[in-house]
Amino acid sequence: MYDIVIIGAGIVGSYIAAEIARLGHSVCVLEKHARPGSKTFCTGIVSSECTTLLDIDRSIIQAEAHSAKIFAPSGHYIKVERDNTQAYILDRPALDNYLTAKAQALGAEFHFSTTASEILKEPKRLIIQARRHAEPLQIQARSVIVASGFSTTLTGSTGLGQIHDFARGAQMEVACNNINEVEVYTGRDLAPGFFAWLVPVGNGRAKAGLLCKEDARLYAGKFLHRLAEQGKIQGAEYQVSYGTIPLKPLPRTYEERILVVGDAAGQVKPTTGGGIYFGLLCARIAVDTLHKALENNDLSAKRLSGYQKGWHRILRQELAIDYWAHSFYGRLNDRQIEHIFKIIEHHGIHESILTSPDITFDWHSKVILDVIKHRSLQRAMEKLGIEPVPVKKIS
Repeated sequence: MYDIVIIGAGIVGSYIAAEIARLGHSVCVLEKHARPGSKTFCTGIVSSECTTLLDIDRSIIQAEAHSAKIFAPSGHYIKVERDNTQAYILDRPALDNYLTAKAQALGAEFHFSTTASEILKEPKRLIIQARRHAEPLQIQARSVIVASGFSTTLTGSTGLGQIHDFARGAQMEVACNNINEVEVYTGRDLAPGFFAWLVPVGNGRAKAGLLCKEDARLYAGKFLHRLAEQGKIQGAEYQVSYGTIPLKPLPRTYEERILVVGDAAGQVKPTTGGGIYFGLLCARIAVDTLHKALENNDLSAKRLSGYQKGWHRILRQELAIDYWAHSFYGRLNDRQIEHIFKIIEHHGIHESILTSPDITFDWHSKVILDVIKHRSLQRAMEKLGIEPVPVKKIS
């Protein structure tokens, strides 16, 4: 009988395991893959605030990002740049190994190659049904944290519902030529409704990937072909990782004895698909909530509801505005995207926003609201037949 069983040994799951173990609770982590970080769909771009929160070793940082080129469908681009480092690109497998080792050193127990399939509720405990190396396994726990990434199985079986709006993605590491800053590509032929990226990680290597709502494999092939034609990458065969990214949070992320955190809860930026920082912020709230509940031997849904109230306070409006921006962008055709690029560049909208002290890598809602408030952009959208933006409504 463990105090807590955590399903998923990704960044959020391992982070929670370490913090819970540090507080003196017995912790068991179940991970379906054979080792930490063996299969991840993640570019690993995080802010300095996120690296501080993770308290990581500098060796895990592959590269720093000061600038980015954002390409319109035609190939014309806007460059955004600041003097100080805006983001760090992390070695995801190394980070996962680091966090696992840290949690283990604090007393957390990890079971790899173990897939949890069902959580059974009993009056004073939970029974986790799992399989380890194809052999059936049952584990007892006072409480469970689901941090297994996007999945409908566990949240659906516990009555917490499912996330129905999501994106599919593909990413691979490629050999690149003279790429020294982040590149972002738009266009419906390349990544409909989303974008593609090329992120240098040093030593002539880069991460190339994209998000879309359709066949990620098909669009990944197109993207690689385009990069090769432009002479930006070398080689023809790459190992591709695929993933699913939730775009909206679960309506309910707690139940008696159960919390859902990270991608599993939909605590992800709909604008970029990034979930590390938001997942960690919510993980801290989950740790505090569950620690107090265990100390008071009260794991009722009412007691654990404080977790959802806590993360809603800091993220609910942010996620709502980000989702609106994602939905708005997804309705644009390439001609409209191209024209908006020209308006932003002509009026220096991107430059004025970059000088704002409020802009941060993690929080996008302020930037979104600042951009759409520009009268020049509003007029341009009206000419393009785009429905006027209800600024007051979304803010």
